[in-house]
Amino acid sequence: MKKKQKIAFIGAGSMAEAIIAGMLQQQLFTPEQIIVTNRSNRQRLQELHETYGVQVTHNKQEALQHADLILLAIKPKDVTEGVKEIAPFVNTSQLVISVLAGVSTDTLLQLFNKSMAIVRVMPNTSAAIGKSATAIALGEYATDIHRDLVQELFETVGLVVLVEEAEIHAVTGLSGSGPAYVYYLVEAMEKAATEIGLDKDVAKDLILQTIIGAAEMLKSSTKHPATLRKEVTSPGGTTEAGIKVLENYNYQEAMISCIKQATKRSEQMGEQLKEHVLNQK
Repeated sequence: MKKKQKIAFIGAGSMAEAIIAGMLQQQLFTPEQIIVTNRSNRQRLQELHETYGVQVTHNKQEALQHADLILLAIKPKDVTEGVKEIAPFVNTSQLVISVLAGVSTDTLLQLFNKSMAIVRVMPNTSAAIGKSATAIALGEYATDIHRDLVQELFETVGLVVLVEEAEIHAVTGLSGSGPAYVYYLVEAMEKAATEIGLDKDVAKDLILQTIIGAAEMLKSSTKHPATLRKEVTSPGGTTEAGIKVLENYNYQEAMISCIKQATKRSEQMGEQLKEHVLNQK
């Protein structure tokens, strides 16, 4: 990353904050190189300024005039109005990075009405602790240089993979929504722990370490998940008894359907947003 480059954040929500925190922690940017703007929440901008020392403004022209990179982090439903507000101050030498779920690079190109480089990014909420699983996809005018730059940027908040834009919906269904699936599992494990008589705090520690340990095993081992499962499933034992119940409830089938449905919903939202944008033009 060129230290002289400046980045403007359009939107000041939790994802924007996670990325700012990661960039500063990894010393990819200094606070002076970051400027943040949003629609109307001055208190939120002041919070970011006080916490991270970044520059803040409600003047969109001021935010964009010296920016090399523009990171769109507004709500997808506000994309038409949001882009119209900044489009007059954006030029084709700038790189736009979008974390807007469901908004394609083609849709953004139509809104900006400029032939400019856009990279679409799908992180997840674990970016807040530097553990995001993030996918990036290049728009029509984005180059390998842009790819490398965005990859370096998002590696400050976790793992980064490159995908085709058509695969972003699948990424959304799998890893974008993925943390919620794990949280849902933990909810069930906590309820079960209460019903079998374990102290709430003890149960929480055991559950979290079990999940962390299993994830580390999957990461460090070359064995297939099914092999690792079978290694702890002794015939006639406790694990087998539990797994049989999950099988009776079609646990794997439910998880597969869950991810497919989330993917389908992402596709539907993308089409709805595209239609909305076309109707608003």
